[in-house]
Amino acid sequence: MAGAVELAEALIARPSLTPDDAGCQPLLRGRLAPLGFDCETLVCGPDDFRVTNLWAIRRGTRPGPTLAFAGHTDVVPTGPLAQWRSDPFVPSHRDGRLYGRGAADMKSSLAAMTVAIEAFVRARPDHGGAIALLITSDEEGPSVDGTLRLVELLKARGERLD
Repeated sequence: MAGAVELAEALIARPSLTPDDAGCQPLLRGRLAPLGFDCETLVCGPDDFRVTNLWAIRRGTRPGPTLAFAGHTDVVPTGPLAQWRSDPFVPSHRDGRLYGRGAADMKSSLAAMTVAIEAFVRARPDHGGAIALLITSDEEGPSVDGTLRLVELLKARGERLD
């Protein structure tokens, strides 16, 4: 299993310009599903701006709160490539830092969340409550068919996020 740096690199290598997820969410889903997460993909928005959302939840064996991590896989456009020291979608390391589009916002954070959740679930498979992730590909764009839509859907289902 890859650690946080390796997962961040794999996410950065996917050119997920808003609203294109570019395969980031299936990568996360592939890590979460074997841990017992129920993963649901919801595609929202008009035909010319389809937003991919991932709702992943794992319920423990005892009652308790739902802890939800929220994040996004989309990144802003790169701007002029000539102004980059390296290809923005090829992860690179310089002076002990990871570079690439999404390294700071927010693919490294998604990787850290995922690896921490993997460690927690393996150490405490019968935990109380639930752990969830709410991931969108529309945070850097209009932000109407991502987190907002998922929160509305969860509320309509009676799902509570603590």
